[in-house]
Amino acid sequence: MLSRKESYAATVSAFQWDIPDYYNIGTDVCDRWAAADPDRIALIEVGEDGYGPARETSFAELRAASNRFANVLTGLGLGGDGVTAGERVAILLPQRRETVIAHIAAFKAGCVSLPLFTLFGPEALLHRLRDSGARVLVTDHASLPMIAGIRDQLPDLEAVFTVDGPAEGAQDFDAALAAASDAFTPVDSRSSAPALLIYTSGTTGNPKGALHAQRVLLGHLPGVEMSHDFLPQPGDCIWTPADWAWIGGLLDVLLPALHHGVPVLACRFRKFSARAAADLIRRFAVRNAFLPPTALKMMKADPDSAGWALNMRSVASGGEPLGAQLLDWGRQALGVTINEFYGQTECNMVVSSCGVLEAPENGVMGWPVPGHRVDVIDELTAERLPDGAEGAIAILSPDPVMFLGYWQQPVATAEKFVTGPEGRWLVTGDRGLRRPDGRLVFKGRNDDIISTGGYRVGPAEIEDCLISHPAVAMAGVVGQPDPLRGEIVAAFVKLRAGHDDCARLRDEIAGHVRTRLAAYEYPRAIYVVEELPVTTTGKIIRSELRKRLIAEALQ
Repeated sequence: MLSRKESYAATVSAFQWDIPDYYNIGTDVCDRWAAADPDRIALIEVGEDGYGPARETSFAELRAASNRFANVLTGLGLGGDGVTAGERVAILLPQRRETVIAHIAAFKAGCVSLPLFTLFGPEALLHRLRDSGARVLVTDHASLPMIAGIRDQLPDLEAVFTVDGPAEGAQDFDAALAAASDAFTPVDSRSSAPALLIYTSGTTGNPKGALHAQRVLLGHLPGVEMSHDFLPQPGDCIWTPADWAWIGGLLDVLLPALHHGVPVLACRFRKFSARAAADLIRRFAVRNAFLPPTALKMMKADPDSAGWALNMRSVASGGEPLGAQLLDWGRQALGVTINEFYGQTECNMVVSSCGVLEAPENGVMGWPVPGHRVDVIDELTAERLPDGAEGAIAILSPDPVMFLGYWQQPVATAEKFVTGPEGRWLVTGDRGLRRPDGRLVFKGRNDDIISTGGYRVGPAEIEDCLISHPAVAMAGVVGQPDPLRGEIVAAFVKLRAGHDDCARLRDEIAGHVRTRLAAYEYPRAIYVVEELPVTTTGKIIRSELRKRLIAEALQ
């Protein structure tokens, strides 16, 4: 746990890792609190879209239920030895009580939990379930028809449980728990034992499964604490609209909060609504939130958001650079300075800003989180680059938050690393630079950098400038092939309500950027769209925008 000091440097000096040889996520986030404070609230589950009655679950109730399902799993012959990878337990559920129970039970039994997103289509589910060899799936009636359609292609899948009552081809989750004992001795796992398999949200090719050890939760804690201005504090209560199937929901919010005994608010949105999110925060006195950039942009676009005065204690965001517009809006509408953090599925929460130490700057991600060695290197020589030089953002191994490898893909795992004079670096695929004060600046993905007229341009700064125009709600920027300049800047924009696409408006938007940034950075092509493609973690899928340009060029 981070000790709050007067400066970032002092906080780093006071920190040291304490990773035990034996550690189990399930006993840490559940049984430890159930023994020390059994009536303490772990989870507050509210109805769809934040309305209706709320159900509270204590740590004692969570321990009993997870013990029961751990007994169900071991009764099916699943489990692990606490050293090697146990059987995979897939969890295809939204934010709800049973999702937490299933994860904790899998950890306790020595299995590997496999979170799956409820909006996945059949092909996405088939790839993940078949590639992982999952033997058990916990889901609900809404997802069951898709599973039924692919089950004959899943020879390893032995049992399916539904959490909302019995159904054909599935066992009743509640009935299975009722028939099992609430006494269970968790596997005494080594902290290096596999615990979690999360498939990357890659935008090209089949996603790869990033396998994480039990210690991954401990590795996340400094970054979570820093991005939430030293979580936990008295009265904290945390929520995120990010699905718990992704590393941002599961390991940036749910599991760290339970580790600290901070109650987690669970709410399923049919479709994210800025107004409903604000109402939810008010109703449950949410003090802390992880809000992806897309959610923040939608909230900012609400015409009444400036007067919300939600008075939160901390808001963290990551996935895309925020920009000055969102930072300024956050101070006014949310009552806090939004802390930006950085990471990826393979090695998460390694850079963060921290408003209580020093106000973040526009375009600057933050500092390396204490305990993590994050730097900018030459990708070919794996040598550190001087301050101000653009290069590959990389993390020095070993690191407790770093993945064990890609599931059954040793070649792809090896390709993720380079070795240099200081050791073995995990290369993120992102580009950036290090400032003299040690803070890092994100420049873009390797494949997002635009080369125009001899200049290298990152999309984030242009996107931030675009959304500062009163007519633009969201924007995505890519390079468009051009015979003269190599590439030109092309912008896809979603307009705010009340604005209609026309040549005059597009010229005005282009001029807005040209007068605020460099002349070579303004978008020479602007495309108005109804929606922008985003990943489930809220990142703009720029590869899809590039595909649109190619498709239009071929017409």
